[in-house]
Amino acid sequence: MTPRQSIRCLIVVILTWALTALAGRPSAAQTAVPIHPTEDAPATLPELPFHLTARPWQPLDISAEAYLDALEGACTVVAQHQDERGAIIDPYLDREHQYSTPYFAIAVGALLDADRGEALHEPGIRAMEHATARFAEGSEGIPDAHGEFFIAALTEALHLYEDEVDAATYDRWHERLETPLGTIMRDFTGRINNWRTYAMKGEWMRAQAGLVDRQEAYEIIEREWNEKTQRTRILTDKWNLYQDWSSDPQSHAVEAVGRGNLIGLIAHGYDGPSAEEIDVAIRRGTRTSLLLQAPDGQAPTNGRTDNHVFNDVLYQLAFEVFAEQALAEGDTYLAGQYRRAALMAFDSIQRWVRDDEPWAGSFYLTKNRFEPGDRVGYQPASQWGNYTGAVIMHLAEAYLARQSDIEEQPTPTEIGGYAFSTDARFSTFFANAGGMQIQANLRGASVPKYGISWTPLGVVRFVRADWDGRLGPSDGEHDRDAGEALSFSRGAGETADAYRAGSGVTFGPTWREHDRWVRIADLHTHYRATPEVHFVHPLLVRFSLTYSYVTGRGGPYFRQDFVVTPDGVLSRLVSPQDDPFALTVPILEDDGRALDVSIGDHIASTRYAPGEDQQNFIGLNADARMLDEAPSIQSSYGWLKPVRYESADRAKEVFVYPRSPDDPSAADVRESFQIDGDDFSSILGRVEGTMYVGRTSAGGEGDRIDLDGDGSADVSFSASCRFVLQLRDGVVTAVESDRAVTMELDGESYQLSAHTPVDLTP
Repeated sequence: MTPRQSIRCLIVVILTWALTALAGRPSAAQTAVPIHPTEDAPATLPELPFHLTARPWQPLDISAEAYLDALEGACTVVAQHQDERGAIIDPYLDREHQYSTPYFAIAVGALLDADRGEALHEPGIRAMEHATARFAEGSEGIPDAHGEFFIAALTEALHLYEDEVDAATYDRWHERLETPLGTIMRDFTGRINNWRTYAMKGEWMRAQAGLVDRQEAYEIIEREWNEKTQRTRILTDKWNLYQDWSSDPQSHAVEAVGRGNLIGLIAHGYDGPSAEEIDVAIRRGTRTSLLLQAPDGQAPTNGRTDNHVFNDVLYQLAFEVFAEQALAEGDTYLAGQYRRAALMAFDSIQRWVRDDEPWAGSFYLTKNRFEPGDRVGYQPASQWGNYTGAVIMHLAEAYLARQSDIEEQPTPTEIGGYAFSTDARFSTFFANAGGMQIQANLRGASVPKYGISWTPLGVVRFVRADWDGRLGPSDGEHDRDAGEALSFSRGAGETADAYRAGSGVTFGPTWREHDRWVRIADLHTHYRATPEVHFVHPLLVRFSLTYSYVTGRGGPYFRQDFVVTPDGVLSRLVSPQDDPFALTVPILEDDGRALDVSIGDHIASTRYAPGEDQQNFIGLNADARMLDEAPSIQSSYGWLKPVRYESADRAKEVFVYPRSPDDPSAADVRESFQIDGDDFSSILGRVEGTMYVGRTSAGGEGDRIDLDGDGSADVSFSASCRFVLQLRDGVVTAVESDRAVTMELDGESYQLSAHTPVDLTP
């Protein structure tokens, strides 16, 4: 066995030991999480027992080598910006920034450990030499006083380089990494948000490596957890998501950072007094994140630093860790869901790999293709060096965490069948039927962070499985600089303030006030949305959002009903008042590359090029008009064109249709569309009460279903149940029910057990 293989074996042993230790602890399903003081917190996540998908499903089959390919490509670019000292110099700041150098060092170490990246051998060693020297200098010597971020990265990297350097060099690095935490982090009174979790994870890893006293590490971690707000941030959340308390609403992006570090703490075998409490919380929070992940692999949007590429890599890492954990505990199905989710996250970031020299192989920082120097979607901390470092560091961790071959299973976000709200501090609503997901913001960011309103009010995401979610759109926008505050009289001496049209854009109501159109995303301070769920099934979800003002400003009320199916989403917007109103339809028109946009009276569409995926907003009212009159707004994904959908009808009806190249055209779908009260039909499928029938799946709640629309049941059950049928050319190929029943199909009887799919393929 070579020295490198010995190190690899050691890592496997550590992870296996940690996972085995975790296996002995109660799972989230077995133990109720102590949640205080949130009295209305549900005991469990939405029940998701179904297995069958609405659309044909196949594994991604992305190998661990693909992780290394991406890692090596990015590290090769980063190495071009290393100076003679070994420091990584940010090409836009022209200096070493934050944790760029240690993150490069561990990423290269992972490559060398896998017998990859030989050309990076010397750059990696120089990075370790420089980073450990800065570390030993303490807070004042560490770039931007970011010592917390150095600890875990350098500790893990130390082992990866043991057979790459001579004993004297290794011993020198080892001694430097013994620098006391009080020297590395001199500001113990501040920075107690997710930054503190870096120190918790890092100190435990140093204790395991014999770099610091184990008992002192216990004391530090327990103090941070119990006294320095870390426990409160995750245990009081409705679903045990990590609250960073750095933006309002909370950030889904930064949530993954804090929870991710706590995952790392437990995965590396932390066994202190609070270990079980932390373990239960991160299990439940990560199970929740399976529902938040978009069907195209993206992490949820919202909050500061959202829509950065490293957001998806953080999800990838968490899912890899829990895939191995579930496997160690014998839950191969859950392990397969986590592995699949990790691969989806990894696959999603491939869209943001640069192909322009000399950057080819590295990643854009935010999810667009604008020149990084334009800083579209950036926060002040978003710099090339540190956030490229975050991508490669966490990619390296994901590779090191991935130890086993695990058979992929469909994820909850690909199966669907849920509709729920996050904690009020996040104020986000998610609904998913058959892999068609909606994300809505129930309130906007009334308190800007860094002068930016990260979270706009309204529906911000439509994403379908096996489809390019960027077109969704994948987010909305509220631009504080584009909106000019106005005051005007509402009568009786009252005044109200609004923002000029142009400051915000989401999928939601817009109305006229004093000869100007105001959009719901403009009024983040004054309005809120309240969700109401009416029916939930893996193939059909019905819910509504009610928009109402919550201040003395006044204004109209709106109710927006949604019917979510695997094919798309029917939206119906109404208002109990007589004020003129319309619906805003956001169209992605340029993300650094101009898209192919078409806006007609009845249909507004966008796609990257002919023959590719396309998003369509189909106006169903007879007198429908799609009006392109307002200026576009630049979101973190690109320029969003706020198209105004008008009709004289009191109900504005739009079908959101994510189309793949082989699907029927939007024009044909509109021509075939029929609405009957709360039900509808088209060439895509039909919805009748609690039943859905589509081209590749059908199901609902009842004791029979008519698949061909001739008025006679084609499938019947011995008792009313919830069921899913998979179809191929109108033929039932698989079935799953939520209880034990007898199914009659084509003169044959089938005994079904609860949530046990039966393959009926001829």
